[in-house]
Amino acid sequence: MTDPVAKVEVFTLTQPRETPYLGAARPGEEPNAQGYLVRRGNRTVYPIFDRSVLVRLETRNGAVGWGETYGLAAPGAVGAIINDLLASFVIGRDPADPEVIFDDLYDLMRVRGYTGGFYVDALAAIDIALWDIAGQQAGKPVVELLGGVKQDGILAYVSGLPEPTREKRAELALSWQEKGFHAFKFASPVADDGPVAEIEHLRSALGPKALIAADMHWNQTADEALSLIEGMAPYGLWFAEAPVRTEDINALAQVSQSTSQKIAVGEEWRTVWDMRHRIERCRISIVQPEMGHKGITSFMRIGRLAEELGIDVIPHATIGAGIFLAASLQASAALSATRGHEFQHSIFEPNRRLLVGNMDCKAGTYFLSEGPGLGVKPSPEALALLETL
Repeated sequence: MTDPVAKVEVFTLTQPRETPYLGAARPGEEPNAQGYLVRRGNRTVYPIFDRSVLVRLETRNGAVGWGETYGLAAPGAVGAIINDLLASFVIGRDPADPEVIFDDLYDLMRVRGYTGGFYVDALAAIDIALWDIAGQQAGKPVVELLGGVKQDGILAYVSGLPEPTREKRAELALSWQEKGFHAFKFASPVADDGPVAEIEHLRSALGPKALIAADMHWNQTADEALSLIEGMAPYGLWFAEAPVRTEDINALAQVSQSTSQKIAVGEEWRTVWDMRHRIERCRISIVQPEMGHKGITSFMRIGRLAEELGIDVIPHATIGAGIFLAASLQASAALSATRGHEFQHSIFEPNRRLLVGNMDCKAGTYFLSEGPGLGVKPSPEALALLETL
């Protein structure tokens, strides 16, 4: 080891949105003093702004790596975990060993049951930054450290249609179809006339060849989910995402074993163990690893298990500044099972200014950044927005 980690810094990056994520607030969804609103359709909190947590690692010789995780709610929790605990166990370590460091940090809290939530989110940000440095030190993009490119261009599906009516949502989808995008996903909590009416309208607008998925946001019982899925099936449902509460594995087993439609899950999982607990009982067609919750090490363990089992990988990616999206694309390109990747147009397009690098999404395809490590870093404008945690 010639260039160990010497410094760990944690920041939030916050920026306003004209319209909250998933669209304008409905009646009864007024934001509180913290800027949080609760979507009535899934009883889940969202901020009215975009915010993520960024981690900056610097080695003794000045190499810098960036990581990112979620900061939608209570970002101070992630910051405290890193500053009070994880940072001191990262300083002095060799960044060329990200997987070893990941496992060591994960085990720190083993007897306390911290196998998910904020703890692994914090670990994910550090892991991404370590891989970024490892790639820079090797002079290679992260995808090459992971075994090389298996996917030259990755299908991008348009996710979220933040308009107030299904007519407007269909118009928005059509505008992206005209730009060369042919895969879409709508969010059932804001499909005010119900998911069956939503997919019927989208199918009519987009035509028979478009791929259309439904994000059901973990908000149904097994019977309710099955009824909705079978109702959407005649309109060419690409996949049904998160049909039941994530903790109810029995319900997921019932739904997945009782329908021929494709079931997609895994956004909220933190480790490969979350997948192993489900695959023997549930008929999972698609796993959706979310880089911001997992880090590259855990993401790849889930992806490689999916490859072994013949399960498709279509990663999830939502609110962030672009660092964990770049990591997700590097990892996705290294997996032969990757069949697509989420494209959050209402976040990616405004956030182009926050990154230095040539990561791109156009005409329905993602393109990785060139260069060593992640191939991206925060722009001067992004650096000016950072607030220390």
